[in-house]
Amino acid sequence: MVQSGKRLSPAEAKQKIYRYCAYQERAHKEVRNKLYEYGLYKDEVEDILSALITEGFLNEERFAKSFAGGKFRMQHWGKVKIVNELEEKGLTKNCIRIGLKEIDDDDYLNTLKDILEKKATRLADEQNAFVKRDKLARYAIQKGFEPDLVWEQVKQVVKD
Repeated sequence: MVQSGKRLSPAEAKQKIYRYCAYQERAHKEVRNKLYEYGLYKDEVEDILSALITEGFLNEERFAKSFAGGKFRMQHWGKVKIVNELEEKGLTKNCIRIGLKEIDDDDYLNTLKDILEKKATRLADEQNAFVKRDKLARYAIQKGFEPDLVWEQVKQVVKD
């Protein structure tokens, strides 16, 4: 429900949700949940969603591109983490695939190398190469990079 406990009318909710969608790209699931928080009923929610899509306020492909590109560039997330988050937001496999196209393969590999090298400098005190590799790999995998790609790069960063 709405914070004050008052149910918004469909007209009030529509006005509010238009501002919500204009502020930044949103997934359909986020908007649907927000409309339910406003106290709207299923048919009202679906009507407003249809209007948002028709008028171009909601577009899941555009959202996927914005989300994937932003999370990669700003927070250095790997594709695995991005895919998991997009699936959590209810996007289709096709939208997710389109979103991932925003990530250039060379940039992706260079970002992985950069985060591994930065983390390696913070682990400079670690003398055991196996432990250091393990810590680096865990860090990059936790950020959402593919394990096989991570291990390939870790072996180049930490030599025997």
